[in-house]
Amino acid sequence: MKDDAPVRVSEPVAATEGTLGQVQQLAKLITETLHGAGTQPRFTLLGPNHEALPLPKDVLTLLQQLLAVLASGDAVSIVPVQKELTTQQAANLLNVSRQYLVQLLDEGKIPFHRTGTHRRVNTQDVLEYRARRKAERRAQLAEMIQDTQLARGYPEFDE
Repeated sequence: MKDDAPVRVSEPVAATEGTLGQVQQLAKLITETLHGAGTQPRFTLLGPNHEALPLPKDVLTLLQQLLAVLASGDAVSIVPVQKELTTQQAANLLNVSRQYLVQLLDEGKIPFHRTGTHRRVNTQDVLEYRARRKAERRAQLAEMIQDTQLARGYPEFDE
């Protein structure tokens, strides 16, 4: 596939009755490997001339997610995400309103550039912001849990 060739949304694909067992085994193997203790997971594909082509971890993670969906009996469709997003596309990716996203851009929380009068946002910047927010929420939740444990549960209310 050429780099400039457009990637299209694929038709949904589901595992057949004949392949469902294999898909479930592959999903289990990759999940156990990715989440197991020990060394970094390594999977390798063999090329047409038997050359080893190692799978990067992000590709392996995506493959694990794809196989988990197929193993559950659901269908999968691939939807590409462009490198550069409109404000509406970025807002949809973050599950926020476009107006809130514009506020984040204006506050400098997510970098952007302009194409004419339109703002454009790099997909990677949006994904990094989402990961930062997720980490912040987890840290806040952990702090709340620790505070609750230190206080030995929830305070009693006097009536």
